[in-house]
Amino acid sequence: MLDDRGLDLMFRSARSHNGWRPQPVGDDALRRLWDLMKMAPTSANCSPARLVFVRSAQAKERLRPALSAGNVEKTMAAPVTVIVGYDLQFYEHLPRLFPHEPSAKTWFTGSAATIEATAFRNGTLQGAYLIMAARALGLDCGPMSGFDNAKVDAAFFPGGTIKSNFLCNLGHGDPAKLHPRSPRLDFADACQIL
Repeated sequence: MLDDRGLDLMFRSARSHNGWRPQPVGDDALRRLWDLMKMAPTSANCSPARLVFVRSAQAKERLRPALSAGNVEKTMAAPVTVIVGYDLQFYEHLPRLFPHEPSAKTWFTGSAATIEATAFRNGTLQGAYLIMAARALGLDCGPMSGFDNAKVDAAFFPGGTIKSNFLCNLGHGDPAKLHPRSPRLDFADACQIL
């Protein structure tokens, strides 16, 4: 079990950051991030998440037109912005990722609704794992939805088989730019034990 320090790092003291210190995030950190998050579970190990680490000034400018006005400044200032996408052809990798069930790929043959639901659900899970892995590695996160998916897909996933889900700024947050923590629902508001 994680001790209180670990729980604080991952949940209780962790915050969604809007301001960033000018400290770069290198390739090694991004590879470590992937190598950690990829180990978390997805159904049938389908692993549909596809990530684009937007770091260069040129890539940030490609992203800018898709951002909502309130997300431009913080995204341009973030050392890295991750486009968390999901691959609608994830099942092509199942023979390698789920080898003990040779027929797994056929579960998705001819079922666009099943493909979309599986890719979106598990890609979203992997996006959450990205946040947890980043925190575990000492990075701060700023996940967000305020952007135009169609514009992001056209600029970064032009083939049409990968779709954007959400964005997550990564780096070392500036605590001076944090808003006060918002309230959370109590157990009784959100949970049942039957």
